Amino acid sequence: MRSVIPDYLVEALRDVEPDGSGEQAGYIPELAAADPERLGAVFATVQGEVYGAGDIDTEFTIQSISKPFTYALALTDRGFDPVLAKVGVEPSGEAFNQISLEGDTGRPLNPMINAGAITAHSLAGPEGLSPAERVERVIHGLSAFAGRRLRTDEAVCVSEMEHAHRNLAIAHMLRSHDVLTEDPRTVVEGYTRQCSVLVTARDLAMMAATLANRGVNPLSGEQVVPGPVVRQVLSVMFTCGMYDAAGDWATQVGIPAKSGVAGGLIGALPGQIGIATFSPRLDPHGNSVRGVSLFERFSSDMGMHLMGVPAAARAVVRANHVLGSGPDALRVLQLQGGIGFAGAERVVREAVNSAPPEVRVAMDLTMVYSIDDVARRMLLEVARRLTLDGHDVYLVDPESILPDPDPGDGGRVTVVDIVEQAMPSPHTVETSPLKRNVL
Repeated sequence: MRSVIPDYLVEALRDVEPDGSGEQAGYIPELAAADPERLGAVFATVQGEVYGAGDIDTEFTIQSISKPFTYALALTDRGFDPVLAKVGVEPSGEAFNQISLEGDTGRPLNPMINAGAITAHSLAGPEGLSPAERVERVIHGLSAFAGRRLRTDEAVCVSEMEHAHRNLAIAHMLRSHDVLTEDPRTVVEGYTRQCSVLVTARDLAMMAATLANRGVNPLSGEQVVPGPVVRQVLSVMFTCGMYDAAGDWATQVGIPAKSGVAGGLIGALPGQIGIATFSPRLDPHGNSVRGVSLFERFSSDMGMHLMGVPAAARAVVRANHVLGSGPDALRVLQLQGGIGFAGAERVVREAVNSAPPEVRVAMDLTMVYSIDDVARRMLLEVARRLTLDGHDVYLVDPESILPDPDPGDGGRVTVVDIVEQAMPSPHTVETSPLKRNVL
């Protein structure tokens, strides 16, 4: 059977194709000459499935879409405190090329505007790298996000440097505040090479999917950047990634996103999907006209707005029932789905409200596919308190969804593969109680 997803993308492209509004980035001659009719869209899931339609393998320069990824590299290489000391995280409400600096410190307001992105480029890689080594670190990092080796478009790089007067002015301002500590022109040259890296819509979707997948490239399996870095980057993308249109984007589309003046546009929906579109005509904010329309449709059609996630806490407890009778009875809390704080709170409430009289109590995780860290701690605390109340607690966890299940001081849990192993029987197979420190 043919997948419905490419057909949906074809239909979406067909609907926005007649829109000829907007203009290419005329201030960069190489970009002004781009074919304005190019149009493509790609979905890349966190499982590594890629669906696309249109011009998804046409190369164009990454431009400002490189900003969140280089910011991620800087945070990874230098740590949060040194980067945040140099680059803020507040929305500027201004165009991408404005000189948006804090009045007292000269610190750029965020890493998505040019001032912040130039600073972030200077912080990529460990201290002491030469400019050439830093550029190589950035290109290597962008390549890891994409899952293939990327290269720079030399013609675009030369064209942009010939017209980089504003970026040079910004860099000199940064140097005057000691935000930059080296030659401004050298940093701008490196930043320009970063923006001139060639990508396709397919590459961008995979790069976005890597952010959506907590920094792990879905195809290569490489942990490109740590999870806490991804959270920081996605947060800044959500509030600042679309420049002075960020507020409209956050309310209407609701997907962490970043645009580029070559016509690319990416969105990363955490835990789900990376999206990329390509269409060179830009609106007055510097965002792809047809790309914005496509994202608005995707968000509306598929419920992708980050703030529109349906509550799932009630569904976490699939069943609360008893197997057997008398002294052999087993109380089973059958859980399902992905469990975060709200879901774990529902389990806590179920355990408190039911006050199980049975000696044996089992939490069945067979139908659970993920448990985040706070939910893990909450469920283990439930197990500990049930133990202290005199219960024998079993964890039915055939796929080790809850790793290192140590409930802590006074707690005791037996891990089994199936519920029947928690029933008293001559053939019952139990693991030894775990006695590890609380994580």
